[in-house]
Amino acid sequence: MDLVWALSNLTPSAIIDILLVAVVFFGLSFLIRATQSAALLRGLLLAIILAVAAANLLGLPALRWLVQNGLGALLVAIPVIFQPELRRTFERLGRADSFLRDRQQYDTVWARVIDDVCQASERLSERRHGALIVLARGVSLEEYVRTGVPLDAEVSPQLLLTVFWPKTELHDGAAIIGEDGRLAAAAAVLPLSSARQLGTPKLGTRHRAAIGISEVSDAVVVIVSEETGRISIANAGRLIPKLDSKRLRTILLSFYGRERERRESVFQRFWNGLRQRRAFAPVRPPMPTPPAEGMELH
Repeated sequence: MDLVWALSNLTPSAIIDILLVAVVFFGLSFLIRATQSAALLRGLLLAIILAVAAANLLGLPALRWLVQNGLGALLVAIPVIFQPELRRTFERLGRADSFLRDRQQYDTVWARVIDDVCQASERLSERRHGALIVLARGVSLEEYVRTGVPLDAEVSPQLLLTVFWPKTELHDGAAIIGEDGRLAAAAAVLPLSSARQLGTPKLGTRHRAAIGISEVSDAVVVIVSEETGRISIANAGRLIPKLDSKRLRTILLSFYGRERERRESVFQRFWNGLRQRRAFAPVRPPMPTPPAEGMELH
């Protein structure tokens, strides 16, 4: 009966109101997906749903009171919990190019950055100079950038070789390349991995820090071992060891190819799909022109 009453009283303004609320929730879910807070938000929603279901189905008045009075405090706590994501979202809203991102420019910048990182890693490996290079993707690394020496410099093989030269002040730490493809900081401090079973018991501090930052973010980390000169990549808590420059370039390009597709908005995907459909649409042959009067037909 309630559903019939709601449908009978549904007005055009109510439909617009529902659609706007749906768009807001869809936009929020689109902004936080593939970020560190996505799993936290899912766990929080699951805990609230289970608490409400248990309080109503089992008739637990104390739990029901706790849920009813705790939701107000939760609304105050949410901006604190999701402060990095909210800040990044408002920064994107304040930049005109956040929604009109040039795909070709993004590909060009990161192709050059990846090429520079691969060249530097190969030369560092030959010299057996240890290196830890963090390449940001979707999750902001601002809190780790603040622990190092800010640079905001254009990435180049010469700069990376200078940063990780053993006798410089910046070599003992991580170099972080931001989402814009610029070297944000050097000598940054990263969290060590909390996992006890890392597969390889002989991993040093540099490799454990690379796995640690990959566990709390979606960053891709390039490691050059100071002892063996081997190149490795860490992502999502996993380590890919024993890479040469060719395999390193292939893996990095695959990561940032997926990142480019993730950054595309739904409208961009829809528009690109329409363009591809037009490009592959069958071409109709032109209609024959009727002969003019008095023209002989052969």
